[in-house]
Amino acid sequence: MNAQAVRRGGGRARSGRTPARGTKGFARALPPPQRSATGLARGAFLLFLLATATIALVALDIPATAARAAGTAAGQAGFAVDGYQIVGLKQMDRALVDEVVTAELSRAAEASAGGGKPPQLLVDVDAIRANLLRYGWVEDARVSRRLPDQLVVDIVERRPAALWQNRQQLSLIDADGVVLAPVPVDRMPDLPLLIGPGANRQAAALGRLLASAPTLKPQVDSATWIGQRRWNLAFTSGETLMLPEGTDTAAKALERFAKEDRRVGLLARGYRRFDLRVPGRMAVQLPEGAAEELANLASETPS
Repeated sequence: MNAQAVRRGGGRARSGRTPARGTKGFARALPPPQRSATGLARGAFLLFLLATATIALVALDIPATAARAAGTAAGQAGFAVDGYQIVGLKQMDRALVDEVVTAELSRAAEASAGGGKPPQLLVDVDAIRANLLRYGWVEDARVSRRLPDQLVVDIVERRPAALWQNRQQLSLIDADGVVLAPVPVDRMPDLPLLIGPGANRQAAALGRLLASAPTLKPQVDSATWIGQRRWNLAFTSGETLMLPEGTDTAAKALERFAKEDRRVGLLARGYRRFDLRVPGRMAVQLPEGAAEELANLASETPS
């Protein structure tokens, strides 16, 4: 066999050199764990590039700039705020709502690249709502866009349920004790009066207490929260009722007092104070001078 025959049959012969392979071929030739590591490295690198691009966009303010440009374009097309409507306002000062809305409209106008009227898309209706909810009168607020050029501000007001006097300040409160607004003494509405620190937070509890004695409730002029633990009730006829501590104990004491008042008529008879703080007992303070009159009558009675 000559050398030429050897070369022609050399399809199975090894030349001693490994043929060159591409990167993909190299990766396929790797064992499975090494191929997985290569894929993870490639994914991590792509995520790094994406994060870098995002940071660059934010740093250059490109998304915000694009949003402002789109908002400005919409405003120039006629979708700009030309006015707003306030719905549901009954007792709250309208000037407070105007202040919140106009502040946001001014901000939106300044943010517009074209200036002029604030574009609808640049007005932050959520910010208007959040700022309105800071006022005690506002239980809820809904702010919506009415295309092409209006805003609608829908206010849900809280309902005044009582007056709260604390440190010489008189305020309207709702049934949950939320302070609505200060009230001048000469303009006090005909509402129950709660007196003392923290009394406003007990408004709902007081309502439940008075509900246990419905015949007495219309006669209660004011309620004073004493020591953050109990109530003194003042009646329109001038008497004061001192209730014990504890929700259940106070309710039972008030029910017994109402029953005795229906039976013998305790109120409007000149008594000054009824003390029910000791369970099962009632101490009565007579009008000034009444004790002396009783003593004189006793001394004048023949033996």
